[in-house]
Amino acid sequence: MKRVLSLCLVLLLASVSGLFAAAPKYATIGTGGVTGVYYAAGGAISKIVNKKRSEYGIRATVESTGGSVFNVNAIAAGDLEFGVVQSDIQFQAFNGKGEWEGKPVKKLRAAFAIHPEAVTILAAVDKKIHSVYDLKGKIVNIGAPGSGQRVNAIDLFEAAGINYEKDMSAEGIKPAESASLLQDGRIDAFFYTVGHPNGSIKEAVAGTRKVNFVPVDAKLIKALTDKMPYYAATMVPVAAYPGVENTQDVPTFGVKATICTSADVSDDVVYAVTKEVFENLEEFRKLHPALESLTKENMLQGLSAPLHPGALRYYKEAGLMK
Repeated sequence: MKRVLSLCLVLLLASVSGLFAAAPKYATIGTGGVTGVYYAAGGAISKIVNKKRSEYGIRATVESTGGSVFNVNAIAAGDLEFGVVQSDIQFQAFNGKGEWEGKPVKKLRAAFAIHPEAVTILAAVDKKIHSVYDLKGKIVNIGAPGSGQRVNAIDLFEAAGINYEKDMSAEGIKPAESASLLQDGRIDAFFYTVGHPNGSIKEAVAGTRKVNFVPVDAKLIKALTDKMPYYAATMVPVAAYPGVENTQDVPTFGVKATICTSADVSDDVVYAVTKEVFENLEEFRKLHPALESLTKENMLQGLSAPLHPGALRYYKEAGLMK
């Protein structure tokens, strides 16, 4: 009897041990609002990685969040394994600037970059907003706390000598709600740092209230790029938005969306996610129009936090880095 009990105990322990060994590793990707490119890109990464779930033992999931700042903080807290983070926010977080003044997120690591993002300002035509300075005295949604576009908007206002707390009525609402608010007359303009084309902006353009993109003049763009090299001049493509009042592409400045993680996330998980995205780049690019311009080379640009060893391992294997 004792032998039988001992054998049963051994088998039970082996079974339990096997269950723990087979437990999946999680790769939760923090994104942004459900109408934005972040969410679509995160979903695309999850879809690609999950095709190899049996090989890697990784279960990738996507989570809608407040955006870049939220994602950095959640990665630092261990609540997310990955997050989509604007290149400027990545720089500030790792170097203890902006929201993290004096408190650098030293465990933040970069994996790869994805699409370029333009700081986009959309306004109601009836409010006659044709420059950044025309936003004075208006009701402007600059983005929810924890979002990248809020940081970009404040940087722009500082360069223009505008006090957003005194010179306008600044709202802090998620961009997904901006289109309906603009069409209902509850705001006059909104900021959205995003890859194009974007569903929320298409919604705003398709409404009965006529809208226009607000250009950022060359002097302001130069002031921003000279002071903060993670910014670059770019354009908002009007062809993507039939019905908008602008007839030519609109000058602005922008950043890149990047995939960040933590030094605490295992090398194997980061290696697998990085490898599957790069090895299936053609499929990845087809999952959203904003991803169409991606190349393996430009996916290594805009990374200011150190590369995660798991990502670096793949880049060396693939001959993308020495």
